[in-house]
Amino acid sequence: MGVTELGKLISDNLRRRVSLELLNGKLIALDAYNALYQFLASIRQPDGTPLMDSQGRVTSHLSGLLYRTINLLEYGIKPIYVFDGKPPELKLIEIEKRRKVREKAVEDWIKAVEEGKRSEAKKYAQRALFVTNDMVDEAKRLLDYMGVPWVQAPSEGEAQAAYMANKGIAWAAGSQDYDSLLFGAPRLVRNLTVTGRRKLPGRDEYIEVTPELIELNDVLKALKLRDRRQLIDLAILLGTDYNPEGIPGIGPQRALRLIQEYGSLDKLMSTVLKNAQFPVDPFKIREFFLNPPVVQEVDVKFKEPNGDEVIRLLVEEHDFSQDRVKNALERLKKSMGKARGSTTLDSFFG
Repeated sequence: MGVTELGKLISDNLRRRVSLELLNGKLIALDAYNALYQFLASIRQPDGTPLMDSQGRVTSHLSGLLYRTINLLEYGIKPIYVFDGKPPELKLIEIEKRRKVREKAVEDWIKAVEEGKRSEAKKYAQRALFVTNDMVDEAKRLLDYMGVPWVQAPSEGEAQAAYMANKGIAWAAGSQDYDSLLFGAPRLVRNLTVTGRRKLPGRDEYIEVTPELIELNDVLKALKLRDRRQLIDLAILLGTDYNPEGIPGIGPQRALRLIQEYGSLDKLMSTVLKNAQFPVDPFKIREFFLNPPVVQEVDVKFKEPNGDEVIRLLVEEHDFSQDRVKNALERLKKSMGKARGSTTLDSFFG
């Protein structure tokens, strides 16, 4: 998801590794769907099957949301989750592409399980990820019961999170994708919803995952781009969620040179790219990145946790361990005060 090719131009020196301690006191607008997908991908059984309750309902997203959110709060980080709204028409091509990939992955997963191929089953299971409306509704309920704020975006969650960071409502946007930079987030924090080691795709190797901070102005300066508009044009050449394939034959370095030399997509399309085929109007894509629909008035307010409702949702509805959930609630109550640098709940709410 997101503009992965653009990431190849963001060198390691632009990715400042930060500890969770250094983010103490910072409010991060987290891309909720991105986080839920991370939880579904990482919280699984050995054969790749997600955690489920006794009725076969997936619970990986709830487990990740509960424990990772508490972990962030314990470090004094104040997360506010931003949920996607209606996807723009520009994204329909990519949505259909992802649907077909997941359907094929489900078929391959079932076949691998039937044939007893455990490692292959795990690989296909992770590709068959999808977040359902029920999962989203449950995630919102859990956040409400935990007292953690969330925002419903009218369209793209990353656009809303970027707007909040740009306006100073949040300190940064939190996501694995680079779209946040295109939407105008001055800061992007990656790897907040993943922890520990991550297995490299297709290899029996692991890397240690730590949060990293990327600043928009640093990226523009390093790439010698005049402004965010040029960064958007560069991304369109490489491919975005709205034109996934980009321009065939144009890789990251060439795309960067073209934008640096010609200055804009407009000039490129009247010269070297005059015969290029765009399945989606590139100027509509640019306009969407520059002016996406967002909620401008956002009320960020943490509330006192409702432990009874958390237990009812997780323990009674989804078979979570009551002892573990109660311990988590104790951590949650303590961490709410710590996130504000105080030991009392009253100073954190309001």
